[in-house]
Amino acid sequence: MTDKPSHFETYWGRLDDELANLSSRPVLEALPRHSSEHFTVYAVRLTSYGPYRIFGFFSMPKGSGPFPALFEVPRYGSVNNVPHWNDRRRYVVLTLMHRGQRLADEPYAAAYPGLLTDGIDDPDKFIYKGIVADCLRGVEFLLGRPEVDAGRVGIRGNDLALLVAARRHAFRAVQVEATFFYRALEARHMTDEYPLEELNDYVRVRPSAEAAVAATLGLFDPVHHAPAVKAATVLGVGPGLGLDGRTWLRPLLEALGAGVEEYQLTHRGGDDADWFDAWLARQLGTEPMSRFDPVPG
Repeated sequence: MTDKPSHFETYWGRLDDELANLSSRPVLEALPRHSSEHFTVYAVRLTSYGPYRIFGFFSMPKGSGPFPALFEVPRYGSVNNVPHWNDRRRYVVLTLMHRGQRLADEPYAAAYPGLLTDGIDDPDKFIYKGIVADCLRGVEFLLGRPEVDAGRVGIRGNDLALLVAARRHAFRAVQVEATFFYRALEARHMTDEYPLEELNDYVRVRPSAEAAVAATLGLFDPVHHAPAVKAATVLGVGPGLGLDGRTWLRPLLEALGAGVEEYQLTHRGGDDADWFDAWLARQLGTEPMSRFDPVPG
């Protein structure tokens, strides 16, 4: 594993300062196509680090509120969808599109594969510095909404959720279904699947860059962020010895401490989704809703 860089706090503290000095300038536009009698969905645009304008789907239940809230970390891919119908019914939800993703792809359009190694030689030019900033900016917007019950806010996604929760302590619950940056330089030797294979591709072409890549990834490894996470956390753990197995994840689980709960993944999509849904609903004080329930047309 990479050691925690000596300039870790300086690097992330500087990013926090840069965001604090940059107005988000939110603009909301109602999206009737995605709204219903139960909720209203908006397109929201915000100014993030750079400066760069990012996009999100922002949904609010109808009623008096305040409501529990959920921030969905952007997945690795060009498109993120409107929040699930069940989530729109229960939560104020922000599903973010970071810089480069569809609807936030001007002037920068992300390449897949290629995003993971964009600027990776230099931590100040690494694209994920901006992407983490985009997530932090989105969380700031969500937490600032009067419709949100500040004591019932959750975050869901890959291990980027841990980086965000480590730097913004307003969350009650953190749901991590898969890791992304965790031990990435080691993990690349254990798989040929993308996006980790992007690291192999990059180092094959530029073998002299491996030390610089390791230095950058050390800043993003969630094992170094985990001790700062204050919220109740659940981490999906696979049944085997692979990259989602408990043996591999042990350092991360230990770094998260007593506040982490392990969920044994079945890799049956609906069953796992329903378990995570019920866990999050319990943490945020609302009712579970199965993904198998019919969704109105």
